[in-house]
Amino acid sequence: MAHLSDIEIAQAKNLQHITKIAKKIGVEEDDLEMYGKYKAKLPLSLIDEEKIKQNNLVLVTALTPTPAGEGKTTVSIGLTEGLNKIGKQTTVVLREPSLGPVFGIKGGAAGGGYSQVVPMEDINLHFTGDFNAVEKANNLLSALIDNNIQSRVNNLNIDPRTILWKRVIDMNDRSLRNITIGLGGTANGVPREDGFNITPASEVMAILCMATDFDNLKERLGNIFIGFTYDKKPVFARDLKAENAMAILLKDAIKPNLVQTLEENPAIIHGGPFANIAQGTNTIIATKMGMSLSKYVVTEAGFGADLGAEKFLNIKSAFAGLNPKCVVLVATIRALRHHGGAKKEEYNTPDIEKVREGFKNLEKHIENIRKYNIEPVVAINNFVSDSLQEVDFVIEKCQSLGVQAVVSKGWEKGGEGTKNLAKAVADIVENKATQYKPLYDWKSPVTEKIETIAREIYGAASVEYSKKAQLNLRRIDRLGFNDFAVCMAKTQKSFSDNEKLIGRPEGFTVTVREIEIAAGAQFIIPILGKMMRMPGLPSVPASEGMTIDNSGVISGLS
Repeated sequence: MAHLSDIEIAQAKNLQHITKIAKKIGVEEDDLEMYGKYKAKLPLSLIDEEKIKQNNLVLVTALTPTPAGEGKTTVSIGLTEGLNKIGKQTTVVLREPSLGPVFGIKGGAAGGGYSQVVPMEDINLHFTGDFNAVEKANNLLSALIDNNIQSRVNNLNIDPRTILWKRVIDMNDRSLRNITIGLGGTANGVPREDGFNITPASEVMAILCMATDFDNLKERLGNIFIGFTYDKKPVFARDLKAENAMAILLKDAIKPNLVQTLEENPAIIHGGPFANIAQGTNTIIATKMGMSLSKYVVTEAGFGADLGAEKFLNIKSAFAGLNPKCVVLVATIRALRHHGGAKKEEYNTPDIEKVREGFKNLEKHIENIRKYNIEPVVAINNFVSDSLQEVDFVIEKCQSLGVQAVVSKGWEKGGEGTKNLAKAVADIVENKATQYKPLYDWKSPVTEKIETIAREIYGAASVEYSKKAQLNLRRIDRLGFNDFAVCMAKTQKSFSDNEKLIGRPEGFTVTVREIEIAAGAQFIIPILGKMMRMPGLPSVPASEGMTIDNSGVISGLS
């Protein structure tokens, strides 16, 4: 059966009605807002802070990935199946996929093989409309800004040259990075430069993920910083009276989505920021929902631990008062070969020397996790090209560092293939868990926070700030935003800001090109190196391999 594609495996599954899945976590049918038979929204009233304190949070992250990714979502789902199999009531809490990667290069985010969340096509496409709501709320604010510039009534005197707010679309479309709007005469607005980010990079998405309840969502939307007036006064979304209308568009999107795994365990999927250009974690509300309803919650944070896990621990956990008790570091032998110098065509060719050299990358991630006072478990996500010699080397090398490394076969065998991983994780949670501590204090100076992450997590020797970044720092100080968290925008392909520096680079300098402000989300975004917040499509996009037949059956989606 393992030769079937992900979508064929998902389509072969006879799904349980979502009411049966809800019953497993004590949720009654009347509490569900149904989206057909297999999807439902959960009301925020189910969140219980007392239960959250009693239950266990496990974070899944990874070593620095190859462009195809190393299977964090697959391992997160597989681990959930395995924990349930060993008697630990567990819910997986994930992010929603973005259409950009789905039709681009990386594919969807519903797991793979026999460790998937279903209905896979719905989850990877429009799902329950949350991304659409984020996009519309973001672009409503854009429309209100341009309308205010055009209008003589209630005009805020906004200087169009200072507007920082961008439109968004959930597609990889490089042509929209820099655009000119308002052309065609006075009836069509005031001409100015603008641009698009991809929807996961929208501050509205970040706010949705950081909000604690609906009132907090509304307050944060009002705090979005837009730009300045001609007389240098800051302008916020609340000055345009935008927050209520934006919140109305998000009234359903704020509620987490309940679906199921292939083994009929509960899965909550909510929010979808990327970890290289945003905070890369699902919503605080979804994580707290899972922890209110399950003894264990397995969640993931995007890309490598230097991105998603760093932001999960320094931003999300610090703000929401979460205490992750174990971190699972996903590694693949192919990624270790890559970091040891293997070319793309050599990723599937056993080479113990390359794995030995590439292990330095994983070792740095292990060191980093321990800086948060958390013990990691390494999950070796199994591929058929792995040699026994390479796997044994990783297990023994991890053992010499006092870390348990376990082969995870969730893709091939579902929960049956992850029981050993589940036991290792449960052992840490129940016997070795400590109180995690963030790496920095939000109240520290901005440059100190940036340099702490660059030095401690990336291994950089120094940080340089461009002239634009230095101006941005002065603006942040003037606006009183110094005590915000730091959300680095950096390539996922290296610890450094240069994607070609694989393995464990040392002695490098990180360059901060500019620093964006997300006042509603309460973080600032230093953009490192050549990072873009609107990706482009590859020369052969994944969309070219997709088909849909007369009955609506989709093929080629992954």
